[in-house]
Amino acid sequence: MTLKQLLQNNFWLSISTILFDLYPGEEKNSEGYEDVYANLLMMNPEETDMTIVVKTVFDHFDGSAYVDVSGRYKHPKNEEEEFSQAIEFTPWKKWLGMDINEESLKEFTELEILAHCLYEMTFAGFEEEEVQEQLNNIEQSMGEYEKMTDEEKIENNRSLEDFLDDLMKDEEDEEENKNL
Repeated sequence: MTLKQLLQNNFWLSISTILFDLYPGEEKNSEGYEDVYANLLMMNPEETDMTIVVKTVFDHFDGSAYVDVSGRYKHPKNEEEEFSQAIEFTPWKKWLGMDINEESLKEFTELEILAHCLYEMTFAGFEEEEVQEQLNNIEQSMGEYEKMTDEEKIENNRSLEDFLDDLMKDEEDEEENKNL
């Protein structure tokens, strides 16, 4: 079953109930999620060699658990493709063409899978242009980083925590500007 088929088999009201139960802080973005859902229903899926994997991951250090959404190649062409792939910046048409991993369908309900996928797909924005812009910014930053000397790299290095804090701050600023 593809993500597109899963979306077509379920209604927004049911999906949103689970989405906001799993991610209560996201209820403030309900309009954005509903728009994404509606847009996805209108899109044609693009065939891809990836499958969506939704799984619970346990952190052995602090005993916590979280849900990870990633992609796996059905027919890996190299060693890197044998491992889980980050797919949050993948075009939505490709998401729609991806099969849902069988183990994921056993561990989660269809509604939970849809909720986790929508959350992951919109990590960088509620419009594909926003997602692409975030990806372009990351790629540009990586290009600039690769050109730096070792001393400049040390000087300009940031922790993932600082990066995510800044990203959240940017989202909050955008939300504030919308409300003005």
